[in-house]
Amino acid sequence: MSIKSRGWGGEITIRNVISRNLALLLCLCSFFAGILFTNRLWMVPESWPSRIAVERINFEPEDCNQKIIAAARAIQESSIHHDSPVLGNSKTVQSALKKKYFMVMGINTAFNSRKRRDSVRATWMPQGEERKKLEEEKGILIRFVIGHSATAGGILDKAIEAEELIHGDFLRLNHVEGYLELSAKTKTYFSTAVSLWDAEFYIKVDDDVHVNLATLGTILSRHRVKRRVYIGCMKSGPVLARKGVKYHEPEFWKFGEVGNKYFRHATGQLYAISKDLATYISVNQDVLHKYANEDVSLGSWFIGLDVDQVDDRRLCCGTPPDCVWKGMSGNTCAASFDWRCSGICRSIERMMDVHQRCGEDKNALWNARFLE
Repeated sequence: MSIKSRGWGGEITIRNVISRNLALLLCLCSFFAGILFTNRLWMVPESWPSRIAVERINFEPEDCNQKIIAAARAIQESSIHHDSPVLGNSKTVQSALKKKYFMVMGINTAFNSRKRRDSVRATWMPQGEERKKLEEEKGILIRFVIGHSATAGGILDKAIEAEELIHGDFLRLNHVEGYLELSAKTKTYFSTAVSLWDAEFYIKVDDDVHVNLATLGTILSRHRVKRRVYIGCMKSGPVLARKGVKYHEPEFWKFGEVGNKYFRHATGQLYAISKDLATYISVNQDVLHKYANEDVSLGSWFIGLDVDQVDDRRLCCGTPPDCVWKGMSGNTCAASFDWRCSGICRSIERMMDVHQRCGEDKNALWNARFLE
């Protein structure tokens, strides 16, 4: 850069060379000052995919442009790796880049349920390239949900890792598995899922329930305009105070006199919640109370909130002949199981039969349109 002035001897040219580091600093200062004044600030979201595509930002001159892009990328990558926010408003870079899904479905499973998972894979859960097509074209993402064993890296965890290498259909949670920890697992599932995937609905289903994905998607699509919606088969069962019985509630006294019923909540075999409710769980997970039964816990988290509670009995049909009769009448079931077993009784042996007799037309899913 040169500066010209006039002195006794005429025009004198004074040249000051500014270091390259100072030039870069000036570029960055100009860049961030422009962002601040135009209120176009960035925030790194709560989570980020492993591969990040950052759009080019066109500025002039070209040399300054390249330095700004490199610096912006460095800031984003640094924040991602350190889980620290960058200045920004409520809209995030992640929300602009993450793929939008219609629904994320987590199939609750356990270490000893390999055969149950295989029965689901062999029936209503698409596999291989069809599963990828389901995600890309229909916006439906399905994963088996499981945490870790009490002995980290033990034989149980290694078995799941080996199964994951074959199928690639697990969502591993930062959670220690255990029957009495289902409420905690449910909380961790929704918090994890909403941080990883941007979807309209988040669903939890057990691995011994038969699901018709097209019918389920059609049901959910009718409620997509509701920001806070909780969909399932609503019930209000008794609070079991006696120790030693299944579904015993140690905190029965919180629900009034012995013999009282719970507030209405969705049965645990399958339910769906909207993105706003999943986000609410994620943000408040540290203060949400856990009762003995996970479906009760979920329902309790929404009490006092402005939530649309939808009771749809197609989410809790019986196995044949019940789902057969309903299908013949044009009222295809979205989910089928046996109440007495809290799932399909002997699901490993019977899942295929239920699928063949109560499953929707094989083209129904691929002909359906869910993404807007």
